[in-house]
Amino acid sequence: MSKTSLAAFPLAALLALFSAGCRQDMHNQPRYKALAESSFWGDERSERPAIEDTVARGQLRLDAARYTGKVNGQDVDYFPWKITAADIRAGQERFNIYCSPCHSRLGDGNGMIVQRGYRQAASYYSAKLLKAPVGHFFDVITNGYGAMPSYASRVSADDRWRIISYIRALQLSQTAKITDVPAPVQAQLKAGGPATEVPVADTPTARLNWAPPRSVVDNPGHPELPAPFSGEFPPAYHAAEQAPAAGGQQ
Repeated sequence: MSKTSLAAFPLAALLALFSAGCRQDMHNQPRYKALAESSFWGDERSERPAIEDTVARGQLRLDAARYTGKVNGQDVDYFPWKITAADIRAGQERFNIYCSPCHSRLGDGNGMIVQRGYRQAASYYSAKLLKAPVGHFFDVITNGYGAMPSYASRVSADDRWRIISYIRALQLSQTAKITDVPAPVQAQLKAGGPATEVPVADTPTARLNWAPPRSVVDNPGHPELPAPFSGEFPPAYHAAEQAPAAGGQQ
């Protein structure tokens, strides 16, 4: 054995000694697999039921219209907040990522996946979808429809509304009439000259129906606050209001 090997031997032995003292208790601690049986609890379930009336972070969804696209079981015909040009641009980005492979970037239902044999996707320019309320699109994105799967796990609720605003922009691009353009711009177009920038208040986006009744909160950027709040509280909220305080009279 060389002198170098002999010199390295004590160091290797010391490292081996310290390594033997390393523990992995936190890394390899006892745990249950999801939905596994447990003898610890009386019902033999390792998964514990959620405590009544608790709400997980990010799941406080008081406004049914914003998070389901429906009110009283009917598709809503308004957006849950005032749609801006930035919302439509964000919707275009998400549309190109998640929707265009089937519906195409034109929205005609002839995306690249369809061209390669997947079932024909819907065209946004069909008479049915031109008349469909925005809540219908939200429900389809959330729950799927026909061969289309649910995108709820991939697209947030607010981004679904932004995608829908872009779908409306696509529909308008193919169905708009000259009368949809503000009068001063109409005159410029008819004269063959370039059109000046349309004032925001006169754009088709500004005319989108967005104001639901009894709206008292406008905070579209926060996932835990309804925007706007429909005014409807869950039953558990009213039950808590009516419950007597501890030690009070019945």
